Amino acid sequence: MQPVVLVAEDETSIVESLNFILRRAGADVRISYDGEQAIRDIANVRPHVVVLDIMMPRKDGFEVLKATRANPDLSGLPVVVLTAKGQESDREKAEALGATAFMTKPFSNAEVVETVMALAESRLAECQAQEA
Repeated sequence: MQPVVLVAEDETSIVESLNFILRRAGADVRISYDGEQAIRDIANVRPHVVVLDIMMPRKDGFEVLKATRANPDLSGLPVVVLTAKGQESDREKAEALGATAFMTKPFSNAEVVETVMALAESRLAECQAQEA
């Protein structure tokens, strides 16, 4: 089974880049283009990891992260915040809300793939163990 990665990002060029590198690494990539859609998709798709931008329309990434962590069924879901907002206060807020990892744009493709796929594969193994 492929790990499912939900990318919540509104910039088309970044979506295309993440989609390409994560699919090439073996992920089943799903895309949400705004925060409200991301909240719905996280609940419905049940990805193994979420790559989350902070600055998105309709609801920002902090609101998405807060909503995700408020759902007890999603408490163990890894969330990688990938944002241009690299200030220390943004990192602290993301960590306080329960982000698993924090990365800034521009990003290293190799670092993103390594981080996201390691988290996704770990989560996939957890989910498979629970089903057994």
